[in-house]
Amino acid sequence: MKKGKSQLSPEQQEDLLEILKTRFEKNMNRHNGLEWAKVQAKLETNTEKLWSLYEMERTGGEPDVVVFDKETGEFIRMGVK
Repeated sequence: MKKGKSQLSPEQQEDLLEILKTRFEKNMNRHNGLEWAKVQAKLETNTEKLWSLYEMERTGGEPDVVVFDKETGEFIRMGVK
């Protein structure tokens, strides 16, 4: 598979997911009732969102999941600092 300009390498993806998991577990009060495994599975199937989160992280945004929208099936994230 050809890597585009906005596609993470497997190493970048692994590193990002580890950072996000650590932040998620450290701040459970922000996402009551959510499970990391479900968040990770959703992220791994959407490379565009992973790229967006990577860019937020790279520029100091510290993204974190805060809400799950049951109607759309989407996780809502925000940058925290």
